[in-house]
Amino acid sequence: MMEKTNTAPLHKFKAGNVTAALWENRIGTDTLLKVSLQKRFQDREGNWKSSGSFARNEIPLAVYCLTRAFEAIIQRQNEQSARKSEDE
Repeated sequence: MMEKTNTAPLHKFKAGNVTAALWENRIGTDTLLKVSLQKRFQDREGNWKSSGSFARNEIPLAVYCLTRAFEAIIQRQNEQSARKSEDE
């Protein structure tokens, strides 16, 4: 069973109207890092909405946000591995 440990993301990475959020989830005794990706926009009435669909010019923004999120995951995993090595 997956259980969220945070109600807020660990980090957010933003480029234009695209945001990637890094989340930490607990699965038993393990920690799983996940990323959600969305864009924010205003509809015709001016209401703010979210979408997971990206236009051609938004794809590079999504790639940038996802790359930064991936780098944060790798850095966090490296730090955890270093701490485990120190404890042994």
